[in-house]
Amino acid sequence: MSKERLYLFDTTLRDGAQTTGVDFSLEDKRLIAKTLDELGIDYIEGGYPGANVTDTEFFSEKPAFANARFTAFGMTKRAGRSASNDPGFQAILQSKADAICLVAKAWDYHVRVALGITNEENLEGVRQSVEAVVKAGREAMIDCEHFFDGYKGNRAYALEVAKTAHAAGARWVVLCDTNGGTLPHEISAIVADVIQHVPGAHLGIHTHNDTENAVANTLAAVRAGCRQIQGALNGLGERCGNANLTSVIPTLMLKSEFADRFEIGVTPDRLMRLTHASRVLDEILNRAPNRHAPYVGEAAFATKAGIHASAILKEPETYEHVKPEAVGNRRRVLVSDQAGKSNLVYELERIGIDVDRSDLRLSELLDEVKTREAVGYAYEGADASFELLARRLLGEVPHFFSVDSFRVMVEKRHNAVGKLVTVSEATVKVFINGDAQPLWSVAEGNGPVNALDQALRKDLGRYQRNIENVELVDYKVRILTGGTEAVTRVLVESRNKETGERWFTVGVSPNIVDASFEALVDSITYKLLKDRAEAA
Repeated sequence: MSKERLYLFDTTLRDGAQTTGVDFSLEDKRLIAKTLDELGIDYIEGGYPGANVTDTEFFSEKPAFANARFTAFGMTKRAGRSASNDPGFQAILQSKADAICLVAKAWDYHVRVALGITNEENLEGVRQSVEAVVKAGREAMIDCEHFFDGYKGNRAYALEVAKTAHAAGARWVVLCDTNGGTLPHEISAIVADVIQHVPGAHLGIHTHNDTENAVANTLAAVRAGCRQIQGALNGLGERCGNANLTSVIPTLMLKSEFADRFEIGVTPDRLMRLTHASRVLDEILNRAPNRHAPYVGEAAFATKAGIHASAILKEPETYEHVKPEAVGNRRRVLVSDQAGKSNLVYELERIGIDVDRSDLRLSELLDEVKTREAVGYAYEGADASFELLARRLLGEVPHFFSVDSFRVMVEKRHNAVGKLVTVSEATVKVFINGDAQPLWSVAEGNGPVNALDQALRKDLGRYQRNIENVELVDYKVRILTGGTEAVTRVLVESRNKETGERWFTVGVSPNIVDASFEALVDSITYKLLKDRAEAA
């Protein structure tokens, strides 16, 4: 039997752009669109031409997509005007889009309150707008905004909006859970009813995540008959976000209930790019990836319990619901105070250290890890520090440099224009291996840790070229014990600005600055170690 086709519609660049703190540049949009097209998405909604300068310019020329249809978002024509006499509507028609998705009110409450028109005028606007898009030679879609709430309030009118759009020639009538409050069992029942009036092959679903049910609601809609799926990469979107396509796509492809019945434009080879696509978006947004995201998160296939690790190494299926490689991710067997020798051997093999299970140094390393974790270290989230610890015990870390001393001063003072500001200044004294004289570096920062980071990386002599592209991108502090002598754990995330590679290091001390500096020194040492290995 042939499989039914499902169509993926990505709204990262439009609805995702409404996320708090997100502001895409033109080049950001082009890169994300290219990434989505390579993944195999059917429709890429690039924004709202005419609404702002970036979107208007983005739609001024057509991208060279290999798979996707370039889609513009807009509103149906304004009441009291013809489609040809509505400048906003015309801006959408004049864009280089292949398809146009128009939002229309499907809840009579919003028709009355938000638009201030009659139900009949709203229906006429939907009809004329769809007809104008079709006449312009574009694929027409209608987003039925607030459809599910509208259905609950006035079933007959919500259905009439959907039927009007379909009758006017809309290729897709998309049912939107705009407020994100509908639950899966309600989605199933309502979609099943709508299909009696609009064919499922013309129905789409657009859900929001306000009850943490967006993915579940999307899958429920597919089971009930919808054949277009709207969502966003990494679940981006206003308020709590949209249905997360990085969860929806692999579920459709790797779970038999859907994989046996449906096919999508994403092939198994393209699916292996999913984790990369997720990371690309996070890089553009300059934010740390969600480590616990399903399928693509760093912890999605991680375990630290020794008994679990032993089973996974024998038969991965014992604790993995899909193969991590299928989505471009990898298995992680973590080293922690709950770990056994299986965890340790696996992690050492992963980082390229070949040690026989009978090697006495394994027990020594495991004891050292557990001793350190007892006083506050956590290596499950600091791979780079663990690798340094292991290689130091095995005698594989050269003595690149040593810090003889450091000092940090924090001063609150008036600047040249009389404004009261806080200034941090750090001094670091470093001995480069083999040099008789130390190197002194002084730097200012927006805080003591930033100042130390700047000073440490200001001058490392012959190693300076190795760290030019290193930057601190994230810094997390956790207080482990109470009282004035509290032990502090600091986790530092560093990045190579050229390659995008990230690594995590950890420091622990009753002094937060000391803990931070320990993690910073590990970060630099790790980069030097990697560069030495690559050179060799």
